[in-house]
Amino acid sequence: MEVTGAEAAKPKNSTGLGAKPNASEAQFPANFLWGTATAAYQIEGAWKEDGKGESIWDRFAHTPGKIKGGDTGDVACDSYHRYREDIAIMRAMGMKSARFSIAWPRILPNGTGAVNDKGLDFYKRYVDALLAAGIRPSCTLYHWDLPQALQDKGGWPNRDMAGWFADYAAIVTKALGDRVTAYAIFNEPYVFCYCGYGIGVHAPGIADMGQCLKAAHVANLAQGDAFRAMRAIAPNAQIGGAYNMSPAVPATDSAEDRAAAERMHAVNNIFFIEPALTGAYPKAFAPLEQMGFQPGDETRLRAALDWIGINYYFRMKVRADASEKMMGYRAEIPHEGPLTHFGWEVWPQGLYDIVTRIGRDYHLPIEITENGCAYADPPGRDGTIKDGRRTAYFRAHLTELARAIKDGAPVRGYHAWSLLDNFEWGEGYSQRFGLVWVDFRHGRRIIKDSGHWYGQVAAMGAVQP
Repeated sequence: MEVTGAEAAKPKNSTGLGAKPNASEAQFPANFLWGTATAAYQIEGAWKEDGKGESIWDRFAHTPGKIKGGDTGDVACDSYHRYREDIAIMRAMGMKSARFSIAWPRILPNGTGAVNDKGLDFYKRYVDALLAAGIRPSCTLYHWDLPQALQDKGGWPNRDMAGWFADYAAIVTKALGDRVTAYAIFNEPYVFCYCGYGIGVHAPGIADMGQCLKAAHVANLAQGDAFRAMRAIAPNAQIGGAYNMSPAVPATDSAEDRAAAERMHAVNNIFFIEPALTGAYPKAFAPLEQMGFQPGDETRLRAALDWIGINYYFRMKVRADASEKMMGYRAEIPHEGPLTHFGWEVWPQGLYDIVTRIGRDYHLPIEITENGCAYADPPGRDGTIKDGRRTAYFRAHLTELARAIKDGAPVRGYHAWSLLDNFEWGEGYSQRFGLVWVDFRHGRRIIKDSGHWYGQVAAMGAVQP
């Protein structure tokens, strides 16, 4: 898939930031889970402390020319040492859920074998501190930081990865199962397969679509194997996944473009959900031979997910393109709405569109596991961060989410991305997504105006004008 520039035409009816929401309609259920999201490599730092092994992102970031500005996650937000401060901020903001991830090489430095007890102890302390603050821990097992030792054995395209990952998932579930009841097996498997193995812009930096397809299939096998291992240990746990999703909008009303949009939906949005729930890949895209599908895999793929996590940032405009031999389409992020600092279109209605479709198609509880925007507003002379564009972004998206719930979408929680400004993968520290501003030199934190506003929404259970 190629992600390129803009569609020039202006929309007839935009749900951009200019439209003021009707606050009386933007109400949320009384038990709604308001939260924030983070990821281990993006905030923890301590990259080789207390027995942690090297991850593919350590190796990638330490390779000259891979990350903007030569940045690394070696220190990041230093949350490995400052996590209690971060949790105190969440509590002050009235958060009820904290989505975080486990660093696999902090638990198993070599990916398999001996467990690093210091790594497990860190996450036990972290979870205990969340619970003491009245915040639900929502644990993601894999947010892209594969142990480098396993990449050296072939990484995700190696079918042995499924078993290795299931073993790791069992170790974490056994250690945290008395504390954590909500798990996401993967964060955005499409992204770590496509960007890491297909086009090489993320770790481990491999550009080979054949490897990408094999990685995607093995990730699906790993999802099924891990689900069964976790369920055996924690039968009452709520186990799901966090999947990046973009509504696929046909570029024209032609039958070819409408079919291309459905194909993009299969590849980007449900490629890791359909196999779990049905044992089969979406009919619109299932290159079984190229993926290395073997007899019996249809059984291993199955995972009776308890919930579906949606990460929404932008929609995609899709047109049929025969020159794209594998995909058959070309997808672009439109530029019809306002743009964030990252250059992503702000299109709040897209959240409504994808949430209502996934709710209608799968009838499972949904949590918004990520939604947010990058803007570079600095502290003012008074020490506050007046980031009105971010507040407007969240106001518009939450209004659309409330509308989706009113229309029957089974959404039970929302996690803003992100709690903190952090290491934004290939962009380094150039993109600030946080509700909390971070001084990366000294570690100082300041809640932005948007963070204060979001806390008020959480307290009232409604979007205020």
